[in-house]
Amino acid sequence: MEQLELLMGGFANALTPINLLWVLIGAVLGTAVGVLPGLGSAMAVALLLPVTFSLEPTAAFIMFAGIYFGGLFGDSTSGILLNTPGNSSAMASTFEGHRMAKSGQAAKALATCAIGAFIGGLIATTLVVFFAPTLVKMATVFGPAEYFALAVFAFLAISAVVSESVIRGIAALGIGLALALVGIDGPSGTSRFTLGMPQLFDGISVIVITVGLLALGEVFHIASRIHRDPAATQIEAKGRARLNLADFRKALPAWLRGTAFGAPFGLIPAGGAEVPTFLAYGTEKQLAKRRNDPEFGTTGSIRGLAAPEAAANATAGTAMGALLALGLPTSATAAIMLAAFQQYGMQPGPLLFERSGDLVWALLASLFIGLVILVMINMPFASVWAKLLSIPKHYLYAGITVFSMLGVYAVSSAILDLWLLIAIGLIGFMMRRYNIPLAPVLIAVILGPMAETELRRALAVSEGDLGILVGSPITVTLYAVLAAALVLSAIQHLRHRRANRQAVLVP
Repeated sequence: MEQLELLMGGFANALTPINLLWVLIGAVLGTAVGVLPGLGSAMAVALLLPVTFSLEPTAAFIMFAGIYFGGLFGDSTSGILLNTPGNSSAMASTFEGHRMAKSGQAAKALATCAIGAFIGGLIATTLVVFFAPTLVKMATVFGPAEYFALAVFAFLAISAVVSESVIRGIAALGIGLALALVGIDGPSGTSRFTLGMPQLFDGISVIVITVGLLALGEVFHIASRIHRDPAATQIEAKGRARLNLADFRKALPAWLRGTAFGAPFGLIPAGGAEVPTFLAYGTEKQLAKRRNDPEFGTTGSIRGLAAPEAAANATAGTAMGALLALGLPTSATAAIMLAAFQQYGMQPGPLLFERSGDLVWALLASLFIGLVILVMINMPFASVWAKLLSIPKHYLYAGITVFSMLGVYAVSSAILDLWLLIAIGLIGFMMRRYNIPLAPVLIAVILGPMAETELRRALAVSEGDLGILVGSPITVTLYAVLAAALVLSAIQHLRHRRANRQAVLVP
């Protein structure tokens, strides 16, 4: 098959000593950042984005492949050992994983994560290899109106459907769109919201926004509560991280069920792996009730950990396919990866496979290589990563602040970017303070300019006729699905509010 030939060519480009070194470095750095509480996989990509700008594109994206999956494993490590997941996608894994750790099975839990990450990522990446060309063909039928509908779908799905509060989600979307509007308006050439500063004519760098919101915002949040929050109890991962045959047989069906949940969600702009991981965890919980599993909810069930972990990595794998083939970031981490492509002057989408085919297939090949390397380094060294959790918070977050400032300044050498970084960090702090989600901001910053451009193109083609926005079966379908999702989401929010009111009224 043609895909296999192209993938073999990608392996030929990726399997060079220097590229293998970049994958290894990316996996190590991604895991190290992901392990640290409050940072996570999205933060790993954001923090290490400036580091790759001195590399040529192929080497940079091969390194990102390691960072991408390495950060996901790190998310779960801090959740299991510290009961503090590095990212919301690891929350479902934390429930049974931390119970296993408290009952003396920390090493087994980490092994379950490592193998689950490998299986989920391997199956999802294989699906991407075989179906990415199909996605590319589908994308070629998209015009300006269809891309605008897709962007609106992503905006509202992430801000209104996935977020706990519709108002907070829409507010986050507004913040992101406001940041995206700063700079020169492409069609007219006039400046917008630049305060007369030439440094802002090119807009606010995505690097400044992501590092400010994720890294500096978290630093401010931790600093404001460092004396209020009790220190979490760390559990050491004693022994080697491995599973015996009986444990493997227990976990394998759960890994496969989790992968089945996660793979489709990577193609949907639903904000990340939160939904499939909780669906996978809920399914294992129901199955545990049927089989009367005494471990589930008490000492920790290996199945309850295996399923959400595989789901998270399967979602990440197919999200890369949606990003490459459609140019659509379906999670915060994918949005930052899209920013990385744009920094190198490339736009993911159907034409990327034609214009930069060698890079795309080398990146897909490096995802497989990265998964293998992650298993090799995380199985024997899981307990080593746990040592990072013992770093005192004031040293840890001071180091993150310095690294963030140096990384942003290294990209642009502009003092203004440092002031913007602090300002956006304070915005991130206030968003955490009032429980406003961060993902809609990142998606709006990335997709906002595209949505505006495609809307103007569509209206230019139709000479101002708004009917073009709902003039094709694709746009009608997207808006219909979005409307149904919004209605269901509104019903769920009303039910939760009613249940909360009744709980307050009943003594």
